[in-house]
Order: sequence, then C-alpha cells, then structure tokens
Amino acid sequence: MKITAQEEYGLRCLLQIARAAPNTSLSIGDIAEKEGISTPYAAKLLSMLRQEGFIESTLGRSGGYRLAKPPHELGLGQVLHAIGERLFVESEYCNKHAGTETEGMCVHLSQCNLRSLWQTLEGCMQHILDGLTLADLLNDNTPWITMIQKRLTTPLPAVEPLTLTPLTMRERTLQRDIPVIISQENT
Repeated sequence: MKITAQEEYGLRCLLQIARAAPNTSLSIGDIAEKEGISTPYAAKLLSMLRQEGFIESTLGRSGGYRLAKPPHELGLGQVLHAIGERLFVESEYCNKHAGTETEGMCVHLSQCNLRSLWQTLEGCMQHILDGLTLADLLNDNTPWITMIQKRLTTPLPAVEPLTLTPLTMRERTLQRDIPVIISQENT
C-alpha cells in the first residue's frame, strides 16, 4: 500500500487549519510555509478540500481557510477518499491485471484469491479509517493501536462480490495495439 503525496499533504493542510485558534482563518501562504510545500500545490489541495466541504474560505484582508465542521465530524476515510485513491478499485482490477496474452479476459475470472484479498483489505482499511476522525489526529496522545484494535472489534461491513464485465471489442483492440518493446542484445 502506498500513501500518495496528495493524501499526505492534504491531511497535513487540514491539520494545520484544525490547529488554528478558534475563529481564525489561515491563508494559503501560511499553510504552504508551515508544511514546506509550494503555494500553488497548497492552493490545489485546499481547493479539493473546499469542494468536498471539509473547509470553507473567506475573502478579504482577514480571509483564509477554516474548518467547515468540528474536527470530530470529519472522518479520515471521507477525507482520504476525497483527495486520494482507493487501495483497490474493483471496476478496474481485472481488466488491468488480465495478463498480456489474454485479449482482455482475465484467466482467473471464476476464482481469484488475490482479488478477494485486495477487496477484503480495502474493506478493512476503509472500515478503520471511517471510524477515525480529524479530532483523533489532533490528539497527540492517541493510542493508535488501541483505537485500531477497538475499531476492528466492530463487525466489518459485508463485502459485495465483484461484478465482472468483459472488455468490449474496441477495448480489446486498443489493448492489443499497445507496443511491446523487445530488447535485442548483441544483435
């Protein structure tokens, strides 16, 4: 699993805003400086967070960004989903990993232990993250292992079986037309 820079810095920017004094707005420049990122990158992240309703902005001399809701109402699962990618995207998985010689049809359509594993892990990760909030991150004394173990004692949501759709003829043609570069040494 890989946490993207966008997810990491998006959460960091949100934490900077949450740590600001009540009724205080932070400017893009302030947030960028505190996180050591460029102003345009901070602006991009803050725009994404604002569009998703996690923060709000005000214009003017004392304007800037502040939380749209209290930290205990901002779930980490929602935030990460809004600014990042899922670990396992079901609709793309089988087509992306069909094999190079299959014309788009995965050889493991009927039974795939790997697909089931990734689907289950995605569900577990989302379940844990949905139970954590920005307030938890603000607490420097949060016992993370205890919180995660507690979250895992609650029943996991049922995982819907993966619906598989065969590639269309156009998708198969496009996949076949991808050039393969063969290295020829000593020829």
